[in-house]
Amino acid sequence: MKIIVGLGNPGEEYRDTPHNLGFAAMDAFAGALGLKFKFEKKFNAEVAKAHVGSEEIVFVRPETFMNLSGEAILAVMNFYKTLETLKAEKPEEHGFTSTILVIHDDIDLPLGAMRLSYGVGPAGHKGVISIIERLGTKNFARLRLGINPGAEVLEKVPIENYVLKKFTAEEKEAV
Repeated sequence: MKIIVGLGNPGEEYRDTPHNLGFAAMDAFAGALGLKFKFEKKFNAEVAKAHVGSEEIVFVRPETFMNLSGEAILAVMNFYKTLETLKAEKPEEHGFTSTILVIHDDIDLPLGAMRLSYGVGPAGHKGVISIIERLGTKNFARLRLGINPGAEVLEKVPIENYVLKKFTAEEKEAV
């Protein structure tokens, strides 16, 4: 079993914002695989399941807001009894596989860029900080989606405001 989590904030007002690229990725998976997300109260998250080859995949969209994402992810991992598996993983033995993949925005990467990483620190991302604190490990895979529009934009708009504003048409094209 693998768990893929997209980070974002619930609510229509956050749709199409940089901070919600993880949710946008979940929407893309749902569309490609014909999945429907269903709210699961026990997780405080929307969940969809699929089989890809022989692997069962659980797709998760936490409804806890970004800064508390770890609460929903911990509940999912406890329910599926995958937390101990994650903690026992040794990246040098498994290569780049992980029980969980977290997809989120990253202000340190240019808009439209992506980077896959494993076992790295949160770099100030509060959703990732919440996950590391709740799971008790940073050894999980992350797909970081770049949202940095360039210095000229960020000089005019503070980062905390930029991540919650709607993408412009040009930015949507880059994404």
